[in-house]
Amino acid sequence: MLTKFARLFVIKNRFEAFAIIYALALGATNRGMVYLETFPPYWREALFLAACLAVMMGGAAILDSLKTKKELEELKAQLAAKESGTGK
Repeated sequence: MLTKFARLFVIKNRFEAFAIIYALALGATNRGMVYLETFPPYWREALFLAACLAVMMGGAAILDSLKTKKELEELKAQLAAKESGTGK
């Protein structure tokens, strides 16, 4: 039962990844708007950009991990096919 619950928090495909990145971007821009209202000039723009860039970096890491996960699964399948073909 715990494993079924834990599977809800695993990103399985690119659609889920983009949905999460979109939600992170909405939160970052909302936070950036607060920075624009609160901090003095130059600082507020810098903090707004930092919040947005953090989402871009996080999104790139999420998409890269999905690509790596897919490649790993393909390599495991190739290895299993190779081992079953040689009779080991």
